[in-house]
Amino acid sequence: MLELRNISKSFYRKEALNEVSLKINKGEIFGLLGPNGAGKTTLIRVINRIVEPDRGSVWFDGNLMVERDLEHIGYLPEERGLYRNMTVEKHALFLARLRGLSKKDANMKIDYWFDRFGVNDWRKKRIEELSKGMAQKVQFICAVLHDPKLLILDEPFSGFDPVNVELIKGELAEMRAVGKTIVLSTHNMNSVEEICDRVALIHNAKRIANGSVSELQNQRKMGLYAVRFQGSMISFVNALWIGFEVVDKDILGDDRFEVQLKMRRDSTFEDLLKVLIGQVKIEAAWEVRPSMQDVFIDLVQPKEDRDEE
Repeated sequence: MLELRNISKSFYRKEALNEVSLKINKGEIFGLLGPNGAGKTTLIRVINRIVEPDRGSVWFDGNLMVERDLEHIGYLPEERGLYRNMTVEKHALFLARLRGLSKKDANMKIDYWFDRFGVNDWRKKRIEELSKGMAQKVQFICAVLHDPKLLILDEPFSGFDPVNVELIKGELAEMRAVGKTIVLSTHNMNSVEEICDRVALIHNAKRIANGSVSELQNQRKMGLYAVRFQGSMISFVNALWIGFEVVDKDILGDDRFEVQLKMRRDSTFEDLLKVLIGQVKIEAAWEVRPSMQDVFIDLVQPKEDRDEE
């Protein structure tokens, strides 16, 4: 659906993007990650033709991108920009018309989305009268009114309470299910793990990682496993013998523990279960994978820098 080829951009000799290339597939949610100032927003603005790259090209749906392709893109910017003196209804109609919808089609879409998001009671209110969360809903609706093929969301969960975060996540999952493509720029790593199919990480103007969430997590596994059990800690440790090393433990209550272990030599997960069965009552056992938060920190801040802190 979207391909970026060697995108570079500088502002007043400060490099914002350096030879960034990405391929984003149809029907996937693609996470665009990076610390503040990494170049994410500049990349999004290049895609939306708000700024032109110094070098490189943007390809949309198999062709070199042109102005009319913007009619098939929905965009929710991080800097929320609604005209405060317009009513909610007129604002939505205005933006829908800018995206190429007829007045009749725009009103039909507005009725559908306002009902779906519980905005009908606010139709005649001015934007300045809305709460931050309600204004966020309106702006999300305005980004999807024209039924875009590609939806670009810059920090879409900012300002939403947990209920509305789940509402937006549900909408994104439904859009993906019908073949829409979504680019999601966010610092919310839990959301990345939950809904993103693949991610790219931008740091210091360059793409430094690219792949599925599970691929990036698996690349940084440390060979750790966890066991939650009932029984004696002494019996647990004695059963392990020399094949496993306890690296952390939590006391959950009377005779209940959660322990993290590291394999020694050629020991396997199956070996771990065999030595424990009959010694303690196993409630759960699993491989410990780094969270996307851990992956993000590991990529952006090298270990030697963290150790110095």
